[in-house]
Amino acid sequence: MVERSGNRDRVEGGMEELKGNAKQAWGDITDDDQMKAEGKVDEVKGRAQQALGDLKDKAADIKDDAAREMSR
Repeated sequence: MVERSGNRDRVEGGMEELKGNAKQAWGDITDDDQMKAEGKVDEVKGRAQQALGDLKDKAADIKDDAAREMSR
């Protein structure tokens, strides 16, 4: 079985998304539109990184399934 490399991407992406949400909240509190925009960018980057982790795991699953089928 292949090591799941997507886990790291999902964790780091979640942290990036959390950071973005915090920046947006701080931007709301301080009425700082630039901070809110930076937070939105961080949030989207985090979601994209999490999706990349999901894709990596799906690709590994497909590879594992193909290897099992070829060994039959």
